[in-house]
Amino acid sequence: MITNKYVEHYIDLYESGNIKLNKERIQLIDFLKQHVLVRDDLYFDDEQIENYIKFSEKWYFPLEPFQKFIAAFVFLFYKETGRNFFRKFLIMMGRGGGKNGYITTLTNYLSSELHGIPKYNVSIVANSEDQAKTSFMEMYDTIEEHETLDDLFHRTKVEIKNHATKSIVKYRTSNASTKDGLRDGCVIYDEIHQYQTNEVVRVFSSGLGKVKNPREFFIGTDGYVREGYLDKMKERAQNILNQQELNDSLFPFICKLDNKDEAENIDNWEKANPMFCEPRSEYAEELFYIVKEEYKDLVNDPSNREEFMTKRMNIPEVDLTKTIAPWEDILATNRPFPELEHRVALGGLDYASIKDFAAVGLLFKVGEDYVWKSHSFVRQGFLDNVKLKAPIKEWEERGLLTIVDEPTIDIKHIVNWFVEMREHYGVNRIVSDTFRLDLVKTALEAEGFELIYIRNPKAIHSKLAPRVETIFANHNIIFDDNPLMRWYTNNVYVKIKKDGNKEYLKKDEVRRKTDGFHAFIHALFEADNVLEEEEDFYLDEITF
Repeated sequence: MITNKYVEHYIDLYESGNIKLNKERIQLIDFLKQHVLVRDDLYFDDEQIENYIKFSEKWYFPLEPFQKFIAAFVFLFYKETGRNFFRKFLIMMGRGGGKNGYITTLTNYLSSELHGIPKYNVSIVANSEDQAKTSFMEMYDTIEEHETLDDLFHRTKVEIKNHATKSIVKYRTSNASTKDGLRDGCVIYDEIHQYQTNEVVRVFSSGLGKVKNPREFFIGTDGYVREGYLDKMKERAQNILNQQELNDSLFPFICKLDNKDEAENIDNWEKANPMFCEPRSEYAEELFYIVKEEYKDLVNDPSNREEFMTKRMNIPEVDLTKTIAPWEDILATNRPFPELEHRVALGGLDYASIKDFAAVGLLFKVGEDYVWKSHSFVRQGFLDNVKLKAPIKEWEERGLLTIVDEPTIDIKHIVNWFVEMREHYGVNRIVSDTFRLDLVKTALEAEGFELIYIRNPKAIHSKLAPRVETIFANHNIIFDDNPLMRWYTNNVYVKIKKDGNKEYLKKDEVRRKTDGFHAFIHALFEADNVLEEEEDFYLDEITF
C-alpha cells in the first residue's frame, strides 16, 4: 500500500459526502484504490509534492483539494527506476475551473531548481497564439512582480529561462509542421477539443524522452468537434476507468454532469466544475454568481443553451432543431454489418460536385434496420487547395474512400464501383438527383442499371425528415464502423423553413461535406418501393 495525505483527503471528502463527484471521477477513485494505491513498487515523492504546493501557494494562489490530488500523481514514481508512473494527464472540466492557472503553477515549478531536472523544457501548445500565451503570460507577470523570482528566471516575451536548470518555457501554436527537433521535458496541450487529428500531439510528443520523467498535460472543456482527437482520448480514458486497460500511463481527471437534466439543480454543478465545491474561494463565489446569471438568461435566450451545457457543464448538447440527431445516436450506427450476401440492395448516388467529393452506396433492409454500405471518391486537387479538418488519409487507408488525381471525378469510378458490388449483392436500381443526368444515366444504363432520379432533391427532405429522425432515435441504422459516414451525417444542418418544412444543408459549405449522407437519403426515399426483406437474388436471373 502507498499513501499520500492529499490523496486520502480528497477521497475522504467524497466518501464522507462533503463533495459531489461525477461518474468518471468515482470510477477514477475506484481504479486508483484497486490497481494503483495497493502497489508496493511505487512511491509518492512527498518532498516534491510539498515543494510544489508551497511554491504555488506562495507565488500564485491557494490550491484546491482536487488540484493537490492531481499533483500527488504528477509525482508518483517507480521505486526501482525513479520513472514517473503517470506520463499523460487528461484534465477536463467546465469553463472557469482554473485549468490554465493550475497549469501555470505546474509549468513554473517544473522548470525551476526545486524540480531539479536540468533542461526540463516546457512547451505550451494551443491553436491560437493568444490562447497559447495565457499561461505563459501569467507566469511572466508573476516573475516580474516578485524580485526573488526575477532573480531566478530570465524572461522575454517569447521564452522564460531558469538560470539554474537552463529549463526554457515557450508558448507555441499548433502549426505542427514547424516543430520537429524539440527537446521538451513537458508539453501542455490547451483546448484539445479543437484538434481534429493527432498530428499536433504526434509532432510535439516526438521531442519527449530526451530528458528524465517526460510528461504531457491535455487540458480543456469539451467541444463541438466529433471523431476528433479529444473523442479518441475520452475513449481511451473510459477504457481505464472501466478497468479494461490497467497498464496505461494516462491519468484521466474528467469533471462533467452525468446527464443534462442535472443542470436544473445548481447543487450538481460542482460535478462539472470542482471550484464550486464548498467552501468556495472568493474567485469561485464570483464565478458561481456569473454562471447562475448565464443559466437564468437561458429563459430569455435559449439559443445559448448548447454553449452553456458544453462549456460550463462540460456535457455537449446539440440543438436538435438544427442537426440530424444527437451524437450518441449517430455513434449508434457503429454496428457490424449483418450477412448481406445475395440480399437485394438499392443504390444511392450523390454526384453533385464532381470537383471535390462524390459518394455511392448500397441500402439494404434487414428486419427493422436500414443497412448502408458506402464509399466515396475525393479529388486530390480539392484536398490540395482546401485543408479539411478531417483525417482523409486515414480514411483512405481504411478503404472508406478513394483519392483520384484528375480534373474532375470521372463517372467511370462510380460505375465500376456499382458493377463490382453487383457481383455480391442484388443491385439493379440506383437513385440519384438530376445533376449531370445525361452523363450519369447513359453511363449506368450502359452497364445494365436502372436509374431512378429525383427531380427536386430538397423537396424530399421534409417528407423523409420524420422517418430519418425516428430511425436514428431508434438506432435502426447501421453504417458499420465508418467514421466518414458519421462525419458526413454530423455535418448536416437542418434548416426549418418558414412553412415548417425541413431541408438538409451543410454546416460549412466548403469544409464540412455531406455527400455520403445525401446519397443515403436518395436511396432511403425509394427504399420502401424497392426493398423487400429476406429477398435473395441469383446471378442467372440478372440481365447484364
